[in-house]
Amino acid sequence: MAKQSIFGRISTLMKANINALLDSAEDPQKMLDQLVRDYTNNIADAESAIAETIGNLRLLERDHEEDVKSATEWGNKALAASKKADELRTSGNATDADKFDNLAKIALQRQISEENEAHAIAPAIAAQTEVVDKLKDGLNGMKGKLEELRSKRSELLARAKSAEAQNKVHDAVKSIDVLDPTSELGRFEDKVRRQEALASGKAELAASSLDAQFSSLDDVGELTEVEARLAALKAGGPSTAAIEQ
Repeated sequence: MAKQSIFGRISTLMKANINALLDSAEDPQKMLDQLVRDYTNNIADAESAIAETIGNLRLLERDHEEDVKSATEWGNKALAASKKADELRTSGNATDADKFDNLAKIALQRQISEENEAHAIAPAIAAQTEVVDKLKDGLNGMKGKLEELRSKRSELLARAKSAEAQNKVHDAVKSIDVLDPTSELGRFEDKVRRQEALASGKAELAASSLDAQFSSLDDVGELTEVEARLAALKAGGPSTAAIEQ
């Protein structure tokens, strides 16, 4: 697994401005869902990379420990051979003394070889330790970001549901608002008012017609009286008006 690519993805995600991404998103919920998936997948990759890197680090550490231990053992063997050589030389056995000195030299060469291997492994151990530390820090940061994303997603969903519920309430109130000219009740009220106005107009028209009829009756009464007086005059009698006077 390429550690550098893991570092790159972690760095990119860690630098991401979640609020800015949400502000620019056409569908913030979809954006959050995608970010949650991205972080979840990259956290899994980071965990795998950390496990692999830690495994390699532990192998290097064991190799280093074995080299150090082996170097110490060869140093002890060199010291033991050198002491034996000194004892033999003191006793006058130069041939065997030289033999043990040669063994001491061979042990010292092996000690030097093991020490060199231990020194060679040390930088790799330091580098792997640094990689592990960075991956762990990045992983912890990504887990924190993931929790932030999940929290924002829950908040966004709650706000969306609340807004939806408020809109439903507003729509319900609007639908029963008798002052709303677009509502059914408003249209029905207009219809009733038009019918009332029509009935009022018909009543007014009927009343006007009755007044005219009664006026004509008054006219008929006046004509009848005139005819009666005329008939009285022709008969040689006084008119009613003259009698009353």
